[in-house]
Amino acid sequence: MTTSPDFDWNDAYENGAYIEDAQSYPARWADEALEFRSGWIKKDIDIIYGDTDRQRLDLFHSEDKSKGLMVFVHGGYWRRFDKSYWSHLARGALRSGWSVCLPSYELAPDVRIPQITAQIGTALNKAARRVEGPIRLSGHSAGGHLVSRMICEDTPLNPEVLERIEKVVSISGLHDLRPLMKTSMNDDFLLTEADAVKESAALQKPAKDCPVTAWVGGDERPEFIRQSQLLAEAWDNAKVFVDEGKHHFDVIEGLIDPASPLASELLSQ
Repeated sequence: MTTSPDFDWNDAYENGAYIEDAQSYPARWADEALEFRSGWIKKDIDIIYGDTDRQRLDLFHSEDKSKGLMVFVHGGYWRRFDKSYWSHLARGALRSGWSVCLPSYELAPDVRIPQITAQIGTALNKAARRVEGPIRLSGHSAGGHLVSRMICEDTPLNPEVLERIEKVVSISGLHDLRPLMKTSMNDDFLLTEADAVKESAALQKPAKDCPVTAWVGGDERPEFIRQSQLLAEAWDNAKVFVDEGKHHFDVIEGLIDPASPLASELLSQ
């Protein structure tokens, strides 16, 4: 990508300023998640997978025999949020007969992005021991980066867990981290060139040829659309899907409805 010397990389990765009433979304997510989490009976909350308080995951179990495990990894630029904001996004998969894992992870600047990647691998290895069957991975924004990293050649997953992954949907994911070195967020990330390359799925090779979809909203910032296209161009097993009319904050809402195009893409055969 060629840019002028005065290109504003901070603006390129700014979402909230371009979304109407953006400040209302986090509270709404938290309320909807709490309501869903309180009402779903079959669940295991705060399963410990690591040494720190944030290294915990929630498992929501399907009402009948589970078809397998769906994972949702949250976003927030590796600096914000935890699993408690997103419980309601499990609804679509649960209604389709899948069990669902939502992990938290430590955040920058307390840890660096390679450490977060390793933590998600540990969380998935733990969840996979509790739920049998195939695994479908999804994640949003930074979470889209993290699930894409799970199927790179240097995956932190155990081989038997990697083998069980059938499909990956990276929603508004970040697949080339080098531009983030040019943003003020790198004061927290402390990305080096070597780390940025290593952590960029579009610059790595996939460890397996399972289907990968880079799903992105049509009303997102151009850089997020470009990032999704990058993965589809880099990996033969990946494609890009532009969800017209969706922006960075509402593009994930399809996971709530089992009949939505997004849920169908993730959960169908």
